[in-house]
Amino acid sequence: MNTALPALSPTALLDLNARAQIAALARGDCTALALCDAAIARIEALDGPINAVVVRDFDHAREQANSADAALASGERRPLLGLPMTVKESFNLAGLPTTWGFEFARALRATADALAVSRLKAAGAVILGKTNVPVGLGDWQSSNPLHGRTYNPLDPTRTPGGSSGGGAAALAAHYVALELGSDIGGSIRVPAHFCGVYGHKPSLGLLPTRGHGFPGLGSGAPNELAVIGPLARSVDDLELALEVLAGPDLPQSLAYHLQLPPARDMRQARCLLIDSHPVLAVSEDIRAALAQVERDLQTGGCTVQRQSECLPDLEAGHKVYAGLLNTYMTRGKPGATSMPTYEWLVLLDRRAELQRQWQQLFEQIDVVLAPTLGCTAYPHIEPMDWASATVQIDGQSQLLGPQVFWPGLATVAGLPATSAPVGRDRDGLPIGLQVIGPQFEDRTPLALVRRLESLRRQA
Repeated sequence: MNTALPALSPTALLDLNARAQIAALARGDCTALALCDAAIARIEALDGPINAVVVRDFDHAREQANSADAALASGERRPLLGLPMTVKESFNLAGLPTTWGFEFARALRATADALAVSRLKAAGAVILGKTNVPVGLGDWQSSNPLHGRTYNPLDPTRTPGGSSGGGAAALAAHYVALELGSDIGGSIRVPAHFCGVYGHKPSLGLLPTRGHGFPGLGSGAPNELAVIGPLARSVDDLELALEVLAGPDLPQSLAYHLQLPPARDMRQARCLLIDSHPVLAVSEDIRAALAQVERDLQTGGCTVQRQSECLPDLEAGHKVYAGLLNTYMTRGKPGATSMPTYEWLVLLDRRAELQRQWQQLFEQIDVVLAPTLGCTAYPHIEPMDWASATVQIDGQSQLLGPQVFWPGLATVAGLPATSAPVGRDRDGLPIGLQVIGPQFEDRTPLALVRRLESLRRQA
């Protein structure tokens, strides 16, 4: 008796995670071209009012899908072979403009793919095009003069986040199951939180950033805060992408090879929960969702504490982060003011001390749990002014800009952090948990998310 499940249609496959799609392609349930065409058809049918995939490269995508089908037919297997996906507009795709939303960069066409894009293609991914960003990647909205505004598929009156907001929207709309983003101020984690998907900010330096730079600056000097990383619809797919993307660039790769340590044992994880701030609002619904996470983990044998003598001074760390962030976010922009070199070096020294303190903390605990942001997806703000923009939190008007404190927890020390959906607020909007792990132990926050989801399935 044949008990095999019937193969799903290409359109139905799009609703599965990346690993399931790749497995279906390997079994021959569907061709890569058929899956690519289904994704293109869904984008063309649904993306008008969402406006997530703003640079479309469908002809080249079909060529890549045909090549994937030839490889599959010959018995070849690669990690992403035949998987349709998108990448953030800020990554170079050969022959296409990389603008970061700036009008002056409209004609700046890339001559080569970003290294991360090359690694995705080498793993077999089919790149459909690029997703929308805010100007200069400097907003938790995704709107710019070239490509317009992206709307949250879960509630079009609200932002999908930024700066990887177009990618998070494409995931939430089920156009694709995997996206390549970047993060310096929560630009992976905040869109994941707002759109109910998953995002991972890797350890600083783990994924090479060549081909993801301010328009016109070329490769430039390395950014001491910014990283690139994946967004997906499952935690397993984040890890799959991490395995494809991580590893040194030339010339370091001539001498060094990456070997990520295994995740710590999360069956009895030691967790530190930070869900409040002396002056920064966190909504009641978000704190309630994190309290439920605390109960679920404790029921499953984990330890969750709310204080630690080893925790670095978070306010001091935020001042370091703000100084570094402001300098990098104004880099290359006309009229930007310069910071004296000695002040910059003082910031780097203080950041190094913070990293040492975080390392000591992670000798006592395994992960830090925190809000991704203190609010859920908020209504579109136009025009955007970081000095005055406000959001409603529990019926009170609160300044939006200081909320960068929450993503800054991990960013300033170069720590890995995963945002994963853990609930909904009273308006039905997603709530994301931020799980911060020890530097270069990126598998550990991913494992904590996996453990939490396992416990919830068993409950």
